[in-house]
Amino acid sequence: MSFSESEVIAELASIFSSSDSRILVGIGDDGAVVRASKADIVITTDMAVENVHFKRAWSSAREIGAKITAANLADIYAMGANPQYLVAAVSLTGDESMNWIRELASGMKSEADKCAVSIIGGDIVRGPVVTISMTAFGEVTAPRLRSGAKVGDSIYVSGLPGYSAAGFFLLSNEINVNGLHASSVAERALLQFRAPDVNYQAGAAFSRADALCDVSDGLITQGRQIARSSGVRLEISSELISALPSFQELQNLADEVGAYVWDWIGCGGEDHVFLATGKELPGLEIGIVKAGLDCEILGLTRTPEGFTHFN
Repeated sequence: MSFSESEVIAELASIFSSSDSRILVGIGDDGAVVRASKADIVITTDMAVENVHFKRAWSSAREIGAKITAANLADIYAMGANPQYLVAAVSLTGDESMNWIRELASGMKSEADKCAVSIIGGDIVRGPVVTISMTAFGEVTAPRLRSGAKVGDSIYVSGLPGYSAAGFFLLSNEINVNGLHASSVAERALLQFRAPDVNYQAGAAFSRADALCDVSDGLITQGRQIARSSGVRLEISSELISALPSFQELQNLADEVGAYVWDWIGCGGEDHVFLATGKELPGLEIGIVKAGLDCEILGLTRTPEGFTHFN
C-alpha cells in the first residue's frame, strides 16, 4: 500500500462531503454529530464480504460500492421510513490502489445521492479480504412491519424479481452473453447483479402497506417471513407473475441457458424488489393473503430452489 490511512480518510472526506445543515460534525472526528429530529429512528446494517457477496473479477469497485449502499437504503424504505444518513466500515487487504478505493467510495456516494442521503463516517481496517459493513439511519412515524399482513390483503411487488439471480447464474456458469439470442436481457441481468437498480420511489409509495419487506433473500423466503410474523398464508399466483412486464424475456433467457426461471424469481434475491400486502396499493398485484401459515407460488411444476445463508 503506497499511501497512509490518513490519506485514505482525507480522500473519503472529500468524496462524502455534504452541505446538509443537519450534519454538525462529519468525517474527521471520533464520531459524527447530527441534529436530532422528533421522528423515530430506524437503524439497519448490511455486510458484503469479498468472494461471498461480490468478486472483484465480476464487478468494478464502483458497482460494489453502489450495491452495498442500495441494500441498506432498500431496508430503510422497507420499514416505511425515509433514509437520512449512512456510515461505512471497510476492511482493505492493502493491495488496492487509491483509484480503486476512490471508485468504491464514488459508487457509495452515487447511490446515496439518489435518495439525498449523506455518508457521514465509518472506519477503515486491514483484513484478508475486502469486507464492507454499512449502517443506515432513517426516520419514520409509522413503521411498516412484516407482522402486519391481514387475511384478505392483496400481495404486491414493486417489480419482477429474478434479474440479479439471472446475472449471478450467467457469471458463475461463465456464459458468454454476446452469443445469446437474449443478449440484451442477459446484459440487464448482469447489471442488476453487479449494482441493482432499486425503485426507491416504489418503496416510498408502499409506506401505507399493512406489511412490507425488501426481497433481498428471495420472494418465497421473504414471503414466509411475513406469513410467520403475521400468522397468515401468502398465496402467490404464477399466472399473475407470468403476466408481469418483462416476465417473458426473463423466461426466454432462462430457457436459452438451461435454467428454471422460477428458481430466479422465487429464490433469487438481491434485486431489492419490495414485497407488500394491503389494499389498493401501487405496484404489481401477484396474489392474496389467506388463513393459514406459509408462502407458496401456486401453479408450478416444481418448488423453486436457490441460495440460503446457512444450510
